[in-house]
Amino acid sequence: MSTAPSTAAGPAARASRDGLARLLAVENRPAWARGVQSPFGQAALAGLALLTTWSHFGPWAAGVAVIASLWAGQTLLRNAERHMLILFCATWGSVLAGTALGELDTAERVGSALSLVGLSAHRAPLWATLAVLLWGLTLTGLLAGVRRWPKSWPARHPLQALLALEAALCLAAWWATRGGAPAVLTASLWIALFVLTPYVWFLPYAVTDLRSRPNDPLLPQLALQRAYWSPTYLPFGKGLTFLRRHRAADANALAVTQLKGAKLLVWAQVLHALRDGLAWVFDGVPSVHEALEAHLAGQPVGMAMGWAALVLSTARFGLQVAVWAHLFIGVARLAGYRLPRGSWRPLESRTLMDYFNRFHYYFKEILVDFFFVPTFFRVFKSHPRLRMFFATFMAAGVGNALWHFLRDIDLVATLGPAQALQSYASYAFYCAVLATGIGLSQVRAQLGRKPPHGPLGRLWSFLVVWGFVVTLHVFSDGSRTHTLGERLRFLSSLFGV
Repeated sequence: MSTAPSTAAGPAARASRDGLARLLAVENRPAWARGVQSPFGQAALAGLALLTTWSHFGPWAAGVAVIASLWAGQTLLRNAERHMLILFCATWGSVLAGTALGELDTAERVGSALSLVGLSAHRAPLWATLAVLLWGLTLTGLLAGVRRWPKSWPARHPLQALLALEAALCLAAWWATRGGAPAVLTASLWIALFVLTPYVWFLPYAVTDLRSRPNDPLLPQLALQRAYWSPTYLPFGKGLTFLRRHRAADANALAVTQLKGAKLLVWAQVLHALRDGLAWVFDGVPSVHEALEAHLAGQPVGMAMGWAALVLSTARFGLQVAVWAHLFIGVARLAGYRLPRGSWRPLESRTLMDYFNRFHYYFKEILVDFFFVPTFFRVFKSHPRLRMFFATFMAAGVGNALWHFLRDIDLVATLGPAQALQSYASYAFYCAVLATGIGLSQVRAQLGRKPPHGPLGRLWSFLVVWGFVVTLHVFSDGSRTHTLGERLRFLSSLFGV
């Protein structure tokens, strides 16, 4: 929080904030903690959770998530095996049902693979569901293999093994597409790639856990592969070891955790309303894509409107990240896991490294776990500052770019490898510049250089950090239709060049 000036308004403002914080901290009130453990309290919690997740998850998915979490929370302290069985059924039931109903991107991508080879996409959900079932069996076999051969190369280097498999499947599928291989074989290769990709960042946590605890059952690890509260390509909550460190230890802790989860779900709704409100209030501000199009057409929107487009797009993107992160973590907390928030007051970031930690916590965590840590312990050991910078660059640059490229791996099938890579040039540039800034921020912190103090110092830090983030957003707005050169020319025009 900002340091208030030493005036009469400062203590009053702090007292007001503290009073509001105490009012909202219902989890610290024993009566609320006791009440939420009663049948009526659990029913009220379920109703609130359904109201806050319904429009985001969809009716049946919200129902499964809320009921499974509250049921799992009730069994957490009494029966650990049943608790994990509930999580397993919710996770794989959600994946299979969502795929069969065509609500997950897996079915859509399977449909594009079938159309690519001239097969009917009408039964894409059926193909996709069968593929997910087969993948579940394969995944079980892979984890059993890790437990049987913990010193094998794939077990010691799970991410590298998965990336190599991704590359092999992608190359084989493209070769089959260009080489006129049988349609069923070509479609099968693309489908295998599309079904594997969402699990690339989940599976390494399970492999690492099993290598350290080989006697653990497989069910808990399978239950957390794209867990029902994290139906994305990013493991919110990481792996089983991380969850164990954050699970409630007694009934009171469980009640507090569930109340915190409910508050986070409500806060997600507030942020969602704010995001929609920004779009309504600033209805006349174009999107970054529209501003770019106007600039290229020789009808620029002007410097002020161009910057407004960047600021508004950055704000709405940040709010969207926070909304989904709060929803996912809120549902996980209902199951009894007091996980850290996925986005924590990013506007208070005083350095780029601080922004990296606050803005998207679980995304930062996979980059640190899978890229920063391995690099830091292997290279430039006699050059500490270069070592820190390079490890940070590998995480925020290479890891960041790789995650986003794999998320859109279907573009390799629809556009071809060359065009897919070309359309990705702007985001790769964004990752390189962002990683350089974060790396330098990390090195400055290592040298003991601290951000300025006081109100003016905090304002300066805010302007530097968010000025950098907003400026870079021109390269990361999510569209693939403009080249890096076009974006650079548009950005130059915003500085009057």
